[in-house]
Amino acid sequence: MTIQVDHQTKSEHLVAIQAEIDAQHEAAATRQARRDKRGARERVLLLLDEGTFEEVGAMVRHRASHFGMAESNPYGDGVVTGFGTIDGRKVAIFSQDFTVFGGSLGEAFAEKVVRIMDLAEQYGCPIIGINDSAGARIQEGVEGLAGYGDVFYRNVRASGVVPQISIIAGPCAGGAVYSPAMTDFVIMVEQTSQMFITGPDVIKTVTGETVTHEQLGGADTHNRVSGVAHFAASDEDDLNELVRVLLSYIPSNNLDNAPRFETGDDPARIVDELDALVPESSNKPYDMHEIIRATLDDGDFLEVHAAFARNIICGFGRLDGYSVGVVANQPQVLAGTLDIDASEKAARFVRFCDAFSIPLVVFEDVPGFLPGTDQEYAGIIRRGSKLLYAFCEATVPRVTVITRKAYGGAYVVMNSRNIGADFVCSWPTGEIAVMGPEAAVNLLFRKELAESHDPVALRNELKTNYEDLFSSPYQAAARGYIDDVIMPHETRRWLIRSLELARTKRVRTPSRKHGNIPL
Repeated sequence: MTIQVDHQTKSEHLVAIQAEIDAQHEAAATRQARRDKRGARERVLLLLDEGTFEEVGAMVRHRASHFGMAESNPYGDGVVTGFGTIDGRKVAIFSQDFTVFGGSLGEAFAEKVVRIMDLAEQYGCPIIGINDSAGARIQEGVEGLAGYGDVFYRNVRASGVVPQISIIAGPCAGGAVYSPAMTDFVIMVEQTSQMFITGPDVIKTVTGETVTHEQLGGADTHNRVSGVAHFAASDEDDLNELVRVLLSYIPSNNLDNAPRFETGDDPARIVDELDALVPESSNKPYDMHEIIRATLDDGDFLEVHAAFARNIICGFGRLDGYSVGVVANQPQVLAGTLDIDASEKAARFVRFCDAFSIPLVVFEDVPGFLPGTDQEYAGIIRRGSKLLYAFCEATVPRVTVITRKAYGGAYVVMNSRNIGADFVCSWPTGEIAVMGPEAAVNLLFRKELAESHDPVALRNELKTNYEDLFSSPYQAAARGYIDDVIMPHETRRWLIRSLELARTKRVRTPSRKHGNIPL
């Protein structure tokens, strides 16, 4: 016998399901509010432009029946997925619901995330993941592990195709941290979010160490110590603003250009304050941030990894309304030397900018690589060469301004002409040489200094001669290794003109599957 169900009954059934879904999200938001957090769907709605969210897979439910799963089968299976806009630009988004099985990933959960990632890649829009998860769902066994594999595979496939942003909005453990680690940017919330492979209890059992969740994997730890996270937000409102600002600097995919803004800042603006910024003594520090902000449109600069490896500065700004990626040595920290962390931090940033056609601006003041047994034993030869590889590989427009020191191999690494920079200039304070004058004189004239009746006067004379003959920027310009020597106040105008010339840059690279970066 065929049972006839009229349209009214079907409509009532749909209304009932929708009411159940709404009630489920409302209850989740209430439970999360007790933890000073937001519900999964609430987070999505607050991040996206009002009224733009189109949910996908709201009625999906898990298919597991063991360990009491049949008795608890909520709609959505613990993750909200869909599309919306941020400042009018389309984004794909998923948001994990910690109130459903601890936000753990099961088979249906993974299928929803994978579908939204596949569609984002096809549609050419950024993927934003709001992570709040205990990891793989134990009750589903291998299905959860397989689901993570599917997600990881999409992370890699989408890398360099569409931007991927991970928001860590709660505790994330085990497999839940690997996917964010492969995305382009990780944003954590202070005192709310944590990331770790194994939690404090497991660590205490295995190693005997006692550590809190926050000490082990909090926002400060991953922004300042490990470098896993790129930004730290004070709360979820601050986090949402960070995401919006970040997206304003980057394109939706690798075939689009980043948005251009009419900032109203004169491209020919003279920056007089730069003329007196670099100290007369080359051993005195100064803040490279002052040069960056004075040069960029309206002084706006979004620093990436601001608390990690502070001897190098990376971030986004604009010149004549166009997005640029900035890489700069910071003389205030470790004298601006390159160490392992700085090299890896900058290399990843350079590769992101190159993947998404964002021109690179380099401000150079580098005395060399950081010496020491700890750096050598930890592999600075291999790991420091990552930045060299990244610059050599990059085909976007690249320009460099040498503000003071440019010594040895570090000079070459920091986007020199010989590794493919389009244009390089120096301020008159530039010092371009194999090593600094003090070290060079001590090495080359050891015998003469030892035999001199006035070694101080002789050393000063030899240093002056060395500076005139070898480290002067005019010598480098005469040999064609740099394109110009400019006054500091001309820097903004020079950068904008150079990037304008290089905007139509086309580079033919050898046919190959991919290079082998020294990982």
